[in-house]
Amino acid sequence: MPTFFEKKQLVTPGELLAEGDYLPGENSYVENGKIYASRIGLVDSDNKKVNVVALRAFYVPKTGDIIIGTIIEVGFNGWTVDIQAPYTALLRASDVLSRPFKPQNDELSAVLNAGDLIVAKIASYDRAHDPQLTVAEPGLGKITRGQILRVTPTKIPRIIGRKGSMISMIKQETNCQIILGLNGVILVTGKTPENEETAIMVIRKIEEESHTSGLTDRITQLLKEKKQQVIEETQQ
Repeated sequence: MPTFFEKKQLVTPGELLAEGDYLPGENSYVENGKIYASRIGLVDSDNKKVNVVALRAFYVPKTGDIIIGTIIEVGFNGWTVDIQAPYTALLRASDVLSRPFKPQNDELSAVLNAGDLIVAKIASYDRAHDPQLTVAEPGLGKITRGQILRVTPTKIPRIIGRKGSMISMIKQETNCQIILGLNGVILVTGKTPENEETAIMVIRKIEEESHTSGLTDRITQLLKEKKQQVIEETQQ
């Protein structure tokens, strides 16, 4: 029951990964008892399941996901939103306005206009219809401050860390609020621009080195060094 890869090895579509008593997982498929990669990425196995973590991937919406999107069009009864997916999403005016929507009276561009950023939730999605968004919950709605960065969506779980450990550490050490959109768009809001830049630098490092071992220790050390640097600069 052999495998044909080293852990975290880079593989390409169609490459033979394993045969025998193994199961296809993420981005892999089985054919005649053999498992092959379906896209380029880093291969690993977990309890006989062979997974390929895509290096570059579109976001695939799931109901309940928190995302950060960009308004790209103001329509007759709502907004079209870019959510970094192969298809756009719809935010209905009735979901945003706190009163009944009247198309003849309401100027939707005064509420949200093209280019505005929003934190939203995927309210519904199936492959027959574009995703529907909602902002009718606490913490959702138009973004008015902070910095935006974009990462590969498949790297978000590594930024979160096990049981939220990584993102909690970044928030605590940088004094920033951080909203991780599962579509790979991240909002960083700090008390100072320097705090925001530190958080962004750390997140970028995680994205670039997510496939390497010992990353948590390196991030911990980096945050300590940045904190000490700020202390020394304030004492000068």
